[in-house]
This record gives sequence, C-alpha cells and structure tokens, in this order.
Amino acid sequence: MLAVGLMSGTSMDGIDAVLAEFDDGGRFRGLRASHSGRYPEALRQRLLQVARSETNALSLRELATLDAGIADSFAAAALELLAKAGVPARDVAVLGSHGQTVFHDTANTPWATLQLGDANRIAVRTGLLTAADFRRMDMALGGQGAPLVPAFHHALFASADEPRCALNLGGIANITLLPGLDPAGVRGFDTGPANGLMNEWAERHLGQAYDADGAWAASGRCDEHLLAALLADPYFSLPPPKSTGRSYFHLPWVEQRFPGLARLAAADVQATLAELTARSVAADIRAHGPGTRRVLVCGGGSRNGYLMDRLRAHLPGCAVQPSDDYGLDADWIEAAAFAWLAVRRLRELPGNLPGVTGALRLAVLGGLYRP
Repeated sequence: MLAVGLMSGTSMDGIDAVLAEFDDGGRFRGLRASHSGRYPEALRQRLLQVARSETNALSLRELATLDAGIADSFAAAALELLAKAGVPARDVAVLGSHGQTVFHDTANTPWATLQLGDANRIAVRTGLLTAADFRRMDMALGGQGAPLVPAFHHALFASADEPRCALNLGGIANITLLPGLDPAGVRGFDTGPANGLMNEWAERHLGQAYDADGAWAASGRCDEHLLAALLADPYFSLPPPKSTGRSYFHLPWVEQRFPGLARLAAADVQATLAELTARSVAADIRAHGPGTRRVLVCGGGSRNGYLMDRLRAHLPGCAVQPSDDYGLDADWIEAAAFAWLAVRRLRELPGNLPGVTGALRLAVLGGLYRP
C-alpha cells in the first residue's frame, strides 16, 4: 500500500511530502520518494507573521483565503512528489495532511488548535482520498492534540534492548521517551523552542532563513544572564503533558523576558538561543527519561552541527545521533508520520497515545475527504 504524507512545521521552511510504503498489515516499510515543496514567498511571510503574533488577529476573509492558499500549496507538493516518483494517483491509497499550524494554545481554557489547509481542496486537486484534521479529536477527549508523532516514533524506533528517546527539532522541540516495546510506557511532550527562535534571529540579523550548521551561533558565546532569564519562564517547569507553539515562543517573548537584549552581540544571542534549546531538551530527558541511552534526532535541527554538539555536551552517556542511522532520513520523519496516521485512519485504528497527549482514551484521528 502506498500513502502520501504532507507536513509543514512551525518553521514553515518548506512543505515536506513523502510517498511511503506499508505492508498489508499497515506497518511502515519505508519511503518510495520524497520532495520538498515551497509556499509562495508572500504566503510564507504572512503565515510566519500570523504564527508569531500574540493577538493572531485575522479577518474571516483572510482566514478563508489562507486556508485555500495553503491547500493549493500542499496539493502542488503532492502532485510534484508523484510526478517525481512516476506514480499515478490511482496507485495511492490515501494522502495524510497535517495542515499548517497557525495557532496552538494550551495555556488558556478551552485548549485550542488550528491547522489550515482545506482538505476538500487538497482531495479535489490531487484526486486522492485525503485524511486530515488529526488533532481535534484528541482535544475533544481532553488531550492537548499534540504531539502526535510519538505514536509513529514508537512504531519506528522502540527497542527491547535499550531505552531510547526520539527528539524532533523543528520550530518547537518535542521528545518521545521510548523505555521499551510497550506503547503504554511511551511519554512525550514539547520541551520548548528549537529552530524557531534561532531562525527568527538569523532572519533579523543575517537576512537568512536560518543559521547554516549553527556556524553563526558557534562564533558567539552564551550569555548566562540571558539564558537564566529565558529558562525562568514557567513553561519549562510545567509537568507533562504539555505542548506549545510559535505564538508563545517568539522574539517578542525573548525581548520581554530580557529588556537588555539590544546591548548584547547578535552572535552571542544566537549562541544563547541554541543553548536554551540544548539545556531545556537535555533537562527534560534527564528528568523524565533518566535511563535513556540513545537519542535519535529528527527535524531540521539535526542538521545544525553546533546544536547537536551542545546536546551531546549536556547528555553524557547518551548516544545523540540523527535518525538517518536508524532507517529513516531525519528530514522526512514527520511527513512519514502523517502518511502513517492516514493509513491508521483508513483502517479505523487509533492514532494517539493518551500517555502523551493526556486524552481520556485511544481514538481514531482525523476525517476522510473524497475527491
């Protein structure tokens, strides 16, 4: 069985599209093809503004327009993927679309999340049965609707031989603790910021979308006063389950917590933001997965050599390595997870882990949209 998975994370640096293969039992076998799509630049910049905004004020007209524009970009990425793979749409059983998160709030009640990208539009433009809206059933059951990828992490990486952790470094960092093969033992949550803050700072001072390989951060020095002010945020001491987003961790958040930011060297701030990610991730792994022996890193942050070195420095005794070494390219894990969740939806199988999200029970996630 073939399934397409589409994912654009909080960094919004591309639309990840994969063609994944599953056996007759719905178990993931590997990737047939992968492709990175792009938003039109004007759309990407507006989405970044919306996601980083504290007010998230949009007219209903713009909300509907963004919903359609994201869907068109997702559909284009899927069609480009199939053309690249030489696979006709009729050979694909289902497409799973995460959509683009523009709002996620679990600091206030009721908890709320919003992913845009009209699944009806994706289905019509691709000709594929489309599964989407994966998060809100979990929220209806009292969960946070995030993170959802830990169920796939368990299916892919859990081992009877050693306790492991899957670490995703996207705009936000999240961990999945895998103490063994029993899915009931899996725990996972968002630890805080990852690439999001570093990317924003690089855009402001370098005019670049990101700090390639962390070279700029490596040229600076961590400012311990800034780091202490950021780590004092209450989010870091909250017990799991917990989840967050770019509407919380953005540059105005840094400026509010440290009014003297402008007096620091820009490279030192970048080094400190990298250290914030490394220390907060490592602290949560030590606190909630003290027996962890291997950390498998995925997402764009796995390509940041400086950040990976800082993680290794704070996790002595743990092997910290990209997930590439264990069967799946770190760049494509989240897109593959939504292909897997789409297959689960097609087979009426649960896709959440209550021990991760806090939901009352296991649930079949998402809806199906026919072309």
